[in-house]
Amino acid sequence: MAQDIVHERVLHTLLERSAAKYGSRTYLYYEEQKYSYEEFNRQANRVASALQKLGVSKGDKVAVVMENCPEAVFIMFGLSKLGAVEVPINIYHKGDIMTYMIDHSDSRVLLMHAHFIDRLATVLTQTPKVETVVVLEDDEEDARSSGVTMAGVKEEIASLGKQVLEWSGFIDNDGLYQPAEVIFSDPILILYTSGTTGLSKGVLLPQNLLYSVPERFSDWVLEGQLNENDCIYNPMPLFHAHAWHAGVNLALLKGASTVLKKRFSATSNWEDIKRFHCTYTTGSGVINSILCLAEPKPDDGDNPLKAVLGGPSSDELCREFEPRFGAKLREFYGSTELAAPTMNTLSVFKAGSCGPKHPDYDIKIVDEAGVELGVNMPGEILVRPKKPYTMMLEYYKMPDKTVEAWRDVWFHTGDCGYFDEEGFLLFSDRKKDSLRRRGENISSFEVERVINSHPAVMESAIIGVPSVFGDDEVMLCLALKQGRSIVPEDLIAFCEERMAYFMVPRYIRFMDELPKNVMLRVEKFKLRDEGITPDTWDREQAGYKLAR
Repeated sequence: MAQDIVHERVLHTLLERSAAKYGSRTYLYYEEQKYSYEEFNRQANRVASALQKLGVSKGDKVAVVMENCPEAVFIMFGLSKLGAVEVPINIYHKGDIMTYMIDHSDSRVLLMHAHFIDRLATVLTQTPKVETVVVLEDDEEDARSSGVTMAGVKEEIASLGKQVLEWSGFIDNDGLYQPAEVIFSDPILILYTSGTTGLSKGVLLPQNLLYSVPERFSDWVLEGQLNENDCIYNPMPLFHAHAWHAGVNLALLKGASTVLKKRFSATSNWEDIKRFHCTYTTGSGVINSILCLAEPKPDDGDNPLKAVLGGPSSDELCREFEPRFGAKLREFYGSTELAAPTMNTLSVFKAGSCGPKHPDYDIKIVDEAGVELGVNMPGEILVRPKKPYTMMLEYYKMPDKTVEAWRDVWFHTGDCGYFDEEGFLLFSDRKKDSLRRRGENISSFEVERVINSHPAVMESAIIGVPSVFGDDEVMLCLALKQGRSIVPEDLIAFCEERMAYFMVPRYIRFMDELPKNVMLRVEKFKLRDEGITPDTWDREQAGYKLAR
């Protein structure tokens, strides 16, 4: 029995079992395309065959910079068949951050949409480990807006000394490959999470984590109610774990269908859900907030949706969302490293909470000295799993960070919260110095590193200030070098060229100097307490529009 678990709890084996069981049933919808379970497995085989011909084998890393599309999902399962590791990169990253992630991951192959050549051309000159680039043709919308052609992109990549292949030729094969022996402890994914006092960390995830989390959504959150007649709407980006856990893999596990969206759209959300008769959807606190901000309509509740899997959301948002749209919000607490150790269920839930502890985890709340705290006492959330390979393996090539996070045989999340008297976890704050804007984690260190490279800047500090969406807006506090000056618009333009749009500060406050302690560390708590001051410049009020 143990041997069966070791070999069966891997992604491509799950796909192959489902393909054999459900055959011609539709698994995935994308715009006007649809793929059966059988066809989906055949496409994954072709990816495995093509990558193997490029020399990709067990343990090799492959970077992916793509919009949501079926091909991005084929790639994951094709890599699983080879025992290789996918490195999906946030498509909005640029410059040094993008270069760091691709280089640090040791990726040998890069798969990309053509229109990302604008940010990847320079990156490829600085990533000698990447030997081959596979380019997927843009859809009409992206081709029109970017103005790039496939011929031009291939020529530019080839001029950088890289082998370049077009997706259509890359995938044109018989689907035959030599399978690798893959077990549930083998790595399958590196996801880069926000750094706090340093560069972003590559979270190395095992096969069993991507198998066990959908099980918990199915058996725990949805209490076994998900079945072959259901359809899951999935607008979350595939460079985030939640899109896989509660969308792609959850549907696969239960023989359901899933609708993959290129990106979330508030205007098409409910139309799509009705069109495909979606009963569940992946979501986030920000998405839920955006949907609630729309003008109420008499038919808001006229949809087939039963529940939204994602959060956390505020108590007020939960109380507005459910009666208005007729769908339950089922929030959880989690992270890239842990997945979801606390989860609300359909019948056991508390609005605004992250749910009770799942039986597969131990969780405790501690103070600064590591002493466990009682009910309703906020402190740091510490977690450890009871089952093997259900959380990250390590921070890739960062053993010191891995050991630091795992001190005292507990994983230190860096997040703060408390359990109430009924056993529900309430999230209160982030201990670590990171922000979350519109569902995206942001490293203040990385934003500050870019801003500090500006010749006029002496020092900077990034803080989060409250947003109407319930998370953070990015605020920059900075001091300039003596005799130097810069207007806010020029500084924003400098940032826009070098970082993802969601990292670019909305607010800028110029100061003579930043507050510091005796160790000359910036006292960000003072900046947070002061918040948006009368002399703070607001990008949105100034009418500055960011390009994505």
